[in-house]
Amino acid sequence: MKIVILDSYGANPGDLSWDGLNEVGPVTIYDRTKPEETVGRAADAEILLTNKVIIGRKEIEQLPKLRYIGVLATGYNVVDTQAAHERGIVVTNVPAYSTESVAQMVFSHLLTVVNHTEHYALQNRNGRWSSNPDFCYWDTPLTEIAGKTFGIVGLGNIGSRVAEIAIAFGLKVKALTSKPADALPAGIEKTDFPTLLSTTDILSLHCPLTDDTRHLINAEALRQMKPTAILINTGRGPLVNEADVAEALSSGHLAAYCADVLSEEPPRAENPLLGLPNAYITPHIAWATREARIRLLNVAISNVIAFTEGRSQNRV
Repeated sequence: MKIVILDSYGANPGDLSWDGLNEVGPVTIYDRTKPEETVGRAADAEILLTNKVIIGRKEIEQLPKLRYIGVLATGYNVVDTQAAHERGIVVTNVPAYSTESVAQMVFSHLLTVVNHTEHYALQNRNGRWSSNPDFCYWDTPLTEIAGKTFGIVGLGNIGSRVAEIAIAFGLKVKALTSKPADALPAGIEKTDFPTLLSTTDILSLHCPLTDDTRHLINAEALRQMKPTAILINTGRGPLVNEADVAEALSSGHLAAYCADVLSEEPPRAENPLLGLPNAYITPHIAWATREARIRLLNVAISNVIAFTEGRSQNRV
């Protein structure tokens, strides 16, 4: 079976191996694929792997040999699954491979805000501490998070792991979740959205992007939050209205916004969040630790092998 990987670079910029796919058939690997190149590159493929390249109905209709689409991510919104299913094309994803890494990024962002580690490290490379008259100095607020209230929207794999870590830090955890209250682990209090907004010191978003959650955090929601609150988004960029968040940061109605995702990626240079000192933006890298990427490739290859052997694995 001919295999084509349309955008390998994001998951594997060259430090990992796709060798396991060679057991299945010849593999053609492209670092990146533009929309207008998709059909031409995938024309002879029976098995197609994609990360962010869109495989919509119009692409599927022009790929008569296609039997399998493997998404190199957990979210599979880049594929028109209805069109695929109508053609009998199997679609798979890679669930839960990045849970530990994304949870780690949540607290990396949080500790950056409350401890300003990078700020002091940069200053001291330039001699600030060496010229200080006292044994220590600080020129930013330093905040202890133990005892603060940590709110979570969504208790899937990542949200649940974030909750565990928050409890270990001594935070009081509240969650907006569809799970019944009596099914939640000890230390997590189920609550409603208005209460979550008004009572949390740190709010972390871990829900899927749907019509109901798009711009979940907007001007109205931000008005209900504490002006000292920290908002963290490692879920999906459009969960927040970025213009409203930027306005809240600028006006002092939100202390900090930490995001590993934006509504447009890569962002336009004029995105208002990029220039704000209390917006901490990382370039969608929470998932990209070497350990998580190894898991991603291993599961993606295993999914393909399972398909060729007639087994169903991570089918969506």
